[in-house]
Amino acid sequence: MSRTADDLRRTLHRIDGRGYSAYRDLKGTWQLAHFKLIVRHVQGDPFAAPTRVAAVLEPARAGFPAAAVATASRRVGLSCLLARTFAAHARRARPSGAGSGKSGEIAMTDPGQAVLTNTAVIVGPDGTIEARFTVGLPAAGRRVLGRVAATLLLETLPSLVFETLAHSAHDPAQVRRHAEVNEDADHLRSQLTGRGLVAFIADGAVLPRRSGIDDRPMDHKAATLFASPPGLQVTLERLNGPPVTGMGIPRGVTLLVGGGYHGKSTVLDAVAQGVYNHRPGDGREFVVSDYAAAKVQAEDGRSVAGVDISPFIGALPGGQDTTRFSTPNASGSTSQAAAIIEALEAGTRLLLIDEDTAATNFMIRDRRMQALVRGDDEPIHPLHRSGAQPERGRGREHAAGDRRVGRLPRCGGPGAGHDPLPRPRSHRRGACRRGRPPHRAPGGRGASTMVIAPPLPGSGFGASGARPA
Repeated sequence: MSRTADDLRRTLHRIDGRGYSAYRDLKGTWQLAHFKLIVRHVQGDPFAAPTRVAAVLEPARAGFPAAAVATASRRVGLSCLLARTFAAHARRARPSGAGSGKSGEIAMTDPGQAVLTNTAVIVGPDGTIEARFTVGLPAAGRRVLGRVAATLLLETLPSLVFETLAHSAHDPAQVRRHAEVNEDADHLRSQLTGRGLVAFIADGAVLPRRSGIDDRPMDHKAATLFASPPGLQVTLERLNGPPVTGMGIPRGVTLLVGGGYHGKSTVLDAVAQGVYNHRPGDGREFVVSDYAAAKVQAEDGRSVAGVDISPFIGALPGGQDTTRFSTPNASGSTSQAAAIIEALEAGTRLLLIDEDTAATNFMIRDRRMQALVRGDDEPIHPLHRSGAQPERGRGREHAAGDRRVGRLPRCGGPGAGHDPLPRPRSHRRGACRRGRPPHRAPGGRGASTMVIAPPLPGSGFGASGARPA
């Protein structure tokens, strides 16, 4: 027999003033006036992790049009809109004087700028909405405040649910936009492989963020909108609007070059984050990357366990085996070697490397260092040795299960080894260049690489990243 809102009120009044464990009587399902309240886990005391609950709205109560839930992509876009709205309203919903610890606190995980399949709000194909969140059940010390809890669960919570989870609480155009933009982003990404691309950045995208700890877009008045270089400009189709034009990053080796403060890292970070879709208004709605992209870097002091870094690191002092390398305190070069091998074993099809966070001795060894340190004394096989014959280890393959993974393309921090193109393709805030075709990656696929670096010596690129006339 289903328990009603009146049953819930009577239960809360009955346990008022008892020990906190009396709240366990709330566990289960309660049919309220317009939605179903499910109490899945009751916290042990007011200072413990809050009680886990869910609110379920039937399609007729939620009221979302069939078009908003027609595809999985649209449902994910809608779910993130609802979760973001619920989380924001919940932060303001806690009443004053609610009690000890987390009493009266209602909270939901906020998806932020990214649009991801989540378990905070689940949108069913039929339009059912299930919102999962936490509630701090009110207490004075460790005594139940039953009447305060009745107000929280039977007045505050229902208002919150219908201010955030029902279609009537939202602008219909906003609902449609969140559903369609997410579907368009998935469709753009689905076109990359067929066009020989690993990433796409739409013209007009806002790539800079407000700060290193604030993922929201920089104010449009302060930001430079992205403009694709003509040589890399492509047009992709959308399902819910006109085609979109922007920069297509081709498979292979791409160097992003330019002077300081010209947005190289900003572009690379946008490509790295392009494995996720983003909410409308983020500025990166139509910045998409291959799902298998991986950004790798040196991480001094990280733990490495049983990774074959022998394609990059030879015999180490003390005879440590690099075919199954383990250490609790990796160096810059060994940590970056491990990161690349781990990414390849995970099936990456796009490696992203930022020179600022890479180990210099792993990326390049120039002629002078080759003269100072004899080859037999150097265990590191860098990605590039300037002016040298193919380095030791070239052609060596790394086994990932029953697959063979070829050595990573050679790409130097300063771009050495990538001959300048006759007419470099550039745009006003940096330049992208193609290099040698990649070696083979897991399963026989070509592993593409994108590296950012300073201007190429002798390439004619000035501080702005644009080739002088």
